[in-house]
Amino acid sequence: MKQLYPLKFNPVYSYRIWGGDKLKTILNKNYKEDSIGESWEISDVAESETTVSEGSLKGQTLKQLIQTFKGDFVGEIVYDIFGDDFPLLIKFIDAKTPLSIQVHPSNELAKERHNSFGKNEMWYVMQAEENAELIVGFNQKVEQGSYIRHLDNSTLSDILNIEKVKKGDTFYIPTGRVHAIGAGVLLAEIQQTSNITYRIYDYDRVDKKTGEKRELHTDLALNAIDFNYYNDYGTVYSTKVNTSNKLVHSPYFKTNIINVSGTLKKDYTNLDSFVIYMCVEGSFELEYKNQKNIIKKGETILLPACINHLKIESNQACILEVSL
Repeated sequence: MKQLYPLKFNPVYSYRIWGGDKLKTILNKNYKEDSIGESWEISDVAESETTVSEGSLKGQTLKQLIQTFKGDFVGEIVYDIFGDDFPLLIKFIDAKTPLSIQVHPSNELAKERHNSFGKNEMWYVMQAEENAELIVGFNQKVEQGSYIRHLDNSTLSDILNIEKVKKGDTFYIPTGRVHAIGAGVLLAEIQQTSNITYRIYDYDRVDKKTGEKRELHTDLALNAIDFNYYNDYGTVYSTKVNTSNKLVHSPYFKTNIINVSGTLKKDYTNLDSFVIYMCVEGSFELEYKNQKNIIKKGETILLPACINHLKIESNQACILEVSL
């Protein structure tokens, strides 16, 4: 039987009405199309599956790897819960113009309506133009009737919480929280494996590929929205060097941030899960069983659950460390 090793995947690139060219110019992605808004780094979404890019398992999808290696690949508990489905979707997103204002349904609602997982997610801002913004939640407690009036009058922005953002800013977006990525933002997104999005408002834009306005889901969204106000939508975190600093720990995924300088040895013996590294700044060398991988800014690598000991070396790198 073939052995597992640290796995890189071939990204799946997605055209978006709002996409720019930073995935190419800043993250050195290789594609020819215009308006690529998303690089799906690790995906088990049907018809958008990523495949292993190198080594003896080249060409394998996540599902094939899980079916072959089971708990050795994803972790025994993860396999018991999710079976042959990979639970996370990992992306880089480049918004040249704003994304639609949107919301994702909860696990319960998504299961009932779409036989899908919900879509809890997080954002880590990698680069932002001056005055770039994100929309996260409401700036006050909102009644459903008031929300509908603002929607009908195109004045939603009056009640939305708008955050000016810079590199390093991090937000957790639970299901039910209205949100949108603004123009000029490049970010890493970690989410449950789901492609269920309810668009609420899309600036009356016409898609140049279809010549049509994109479909809205305002009725479906009503029962999905959390109308509450929260004091603090952003994440506060430590940046201690060569340490896994807690970034976002949710019931659906755990993300830490590691600022690497020099040599760092990692021991995952007590973690019953795969680990994903997203390089969001600099580059690093990963050594496992005398095999070395170079991971550069904008690249992602998956460590199967059976890998317990490895070494990271870098002059300077910033890594998002993701597990279940």
